[in-house]
Amino acid sequence: MPSSAGPSIDTITEGGRVTQVGEGQETEESAPQVMTFGAPTAGEILAERYELVEHINNDSAGRLVWRGVDVILRRPVAVVLRYPGGDSATEMLQGAVAASRVIHPNLVGVYDAIDEAERAYVVREWVDGRSLRELVADGPLDPARATTIGNAVASALAAVHATGMVHGNVHPGTVMISDDGRVVLADARTDGDDSQQSDVRAIGGILYFALTGHWPHAEAPLRGATAGHGRAAIPDAVRDAAGAIAAPRQVRAGVPAYLDDLTMDLLDAEIAPPSSDVLAAELARLDVPADEQFLDSTGPLRFAADTADEPSPLAAAGGRKVAIGIAGLLAVALVGLLIGISVLGGGDGSPQTPVAAPSSNAPGGDATPAATTVRELKISGARIIDPEGDRQELRNADRVFDGDEDKGWETQTYRGRANFGNLKKGMGVWIDLGGEHTVKSVQVLLSARGASAQLLTGASNPPSSSTGDGQLYAEYKGKPIGQPFEEHDGTKMTFNGFDGDKKYRYLLLWITELPPSDGGYKLGVQEITVQGS
Repeated sequence: MPSSAGPSIDTITEGGRVTQVGEGQETEESAPQVMTFGAPTAGEILAERYELVEHINNDSAGRLVWRGVDVILRRPVAVVLRYPGGDSATEMLQGAVAASRVIHPNLVGVYDAIDEAERAYVVREWVDGRSLRELVADGPLDPARATTIGNAVASALAAVHATGMVHGNVHPGTVMISDDGRVVLADARTDGDDSQQSDVRAIGGILYFALTGHWPHAEAPLRGATAGHGRAAIPDAVRDAAGAIAAPRQVRAGVPAYLDDLTMDLLDAEIAPPSSDVLAAELARLDVPADEQFLDSTGPLRFAADTADEPSPLAAAGGRKVAIGIAGLLAVALVGLLIGISVLGGGDGSPQTPVAAPSSNAPGGDATPAATTVRELKISGARIIDPEGDRQELRNADRVFDGDEDKGWETQTYRGRANFGNLKKGMGVWIDLGGEHTVKSVQVLLSARGASAQLLTGASNPPSSSTGDGQLYAEYKGKPIGQPFEEHDGTKMTFNGFDGDKKYRYLLLWITELPPSDGGYKLGVQEITVQGS
């Protein structure tokens, strides 16, 4: 499993092959080591396990970066070596040991840390890919991809911060994108000036750089780099006469306003940043495929207008009030039309009984209750709750309410047993109705028959993290609502039997058993719709 990394790394392409190199230096600029005692050689096997294959480069701290092979597990590794070892390598080894304790898919894994006195080395995951710095050298990224990268970095930092640690080295050279699309954060290198808050602010720099190709922290250059030197050079942000940086939307067209505001707020020293897990949850909510964003594809950014089929989630509250007002006028007009038809009579010439307008008072002075209109309630947000899992199944929760039954969220494939391979009690899809509503029914469209689930509710909305998910499930599990569900018609689950006197905002579809799939057990939740008032 991946975890936090030791040395600072970046990538270059040599002869079409992508390799990992040291941060802040060109390969041709690498200075030879003055001390040769303890120097490694190609073909040497360290700790009777790690074969050195190729010297890639030296990192910004002068440590050697080698491509190697774990001869026992037959997997590629990166070996970061310095000599001499002993006391001079204590900080490097302690950092590696601390990093190895943090397990997260968006952190580079640390496998081993060894001190042999004449030299010391850290063995970590080998990542084929490119750094964000090199990726953006081809041009700024589209908002969807920038959001995905920011989400991955925030999730990695949330895992680091949950242990009380600080990363302290978040910049475009330590954010890597592997060839298979995985985003990983490398090279935790904390000093006394670093804090969890500065880590979170650094995500603003990552978003700004991804969106514009400029780095907003010229006053704090990348570690191991100087302005204008080699691959470490990154263009400074566009600034006004007072030195204030231009917002991403001022630099290029097509940046959504909400992403522009979030980026600038993170960079604003006057605004307290959120915690890393809260930021990760917000970026996960915004992390949607480019073709599903409510943006026009050409010209300067304009939010697409609401439609009856797919209202924009970015519509202002005022727009909603206007829509409601128009709907009210249409309803009044419709009532007037019906009354007019009733008064004028039918086509057969027979006298018609006038239809009285609704009265607010019934005989005896009691108010006549208005009829409750059942409609489809709008889901304002969703996320995956996985308190006992490895949290690798959190993406695409927004697809369960996007109106497209062909796209949805799905679990991994579990082996052995339908109850998630007996690895956890279950996991669920949590939805937010945006406010309290009376619920009439909840329909869930699944990818296959044979799943078991129940519907739960609660009042809290803790941050998206293992701890937060555990708190949420502990509260919700004692509050099942709707009729219990085991068997259902095909792939549609419909929960009925709600208490009409109660109102709900948060609902949790808690899945306990998966249907058979591809030799294991797997389930997709394609769409969730809620009827109520």
